[in-house]
Amino acid sequence: MTATTTEATPYESPEWHPAFEEYCETIFELAEDDLDVIQARIADRLEISRPAVSEMIRRMQAEGLVEEGRGTITLTTRGHSLAETVVRRHRLAECFLTEILGLSWAEAHQEAGKWEHIISPSVEKAMTRVLEEPTTCPHGNPIPGSAYVAPEMVALDALEVGRSFTVQRIPEELEFQPGMLEFLEGARVTPGSTGSVTARAPDGTFTLEVEGEAVGLSEYATSRILVTTAD
Repeated sequence: MTATTTEATPYESPEWHPAFEEYCETIFELAEDDLDVIQARIADRLEISRPAVSEMIRRMQAEGLVEEGRGTITLTTRGHSLAETVVRRHRLAECFLTEILGLSWAEAHQEAGKWEHIISPSVEKAMTRVLEEPTTCPHGNPIPGSAYVAPEMVALDALEVGRSFTVQRIPEELEFQPGMLEFLEGARVTPGSTGSVTARAPDGTFTLEVEGEAVGLSEYATSRILVTTAD
């Protein structure tokens, strides 16, 4: 499947097969989370076989979407543009589904994965207007093309006992962990929530007080959740 030859306007991009969009989005998000983009990691994220990933990467190279060197995969300018479009629409859809339709984080994440492939440029602009120009998705991840300015953030596990914090971002990596979004939303570990570290176990488990409630988080989660501190 190749791109259409219709020339794109500043608000449009050529139409691509959803599989190409999915791969570009995945590569973008892995890089965004500072993870090495290798075929094995793409296979794990998309829950497909490594031979299937290898074949798709070859097809994407032929389309000028990615480059691969020493096992590491990077998006070309063309691939990065496509990835930003898909990621932007996914995160806008999550905002719309949670803020306007009242869906949970987990439900919105699943539905946005479908919406991202069918939102037109005109609908995208309308959603942006209705949502009053959001700069992040509900999990605090930046919407490409918005006016997002990143604050100074650190991983939650960098804080000592007694330190206070404000949650800023739940990276995409955690969104793909079964049950994680449901747990974090239920525990109010959400962007804008404030809390403090009350204990840290030898195994790396943190006990937090978030919005007045005790919450236990694994080292896997605290090493990825990004927060700001008052000092």
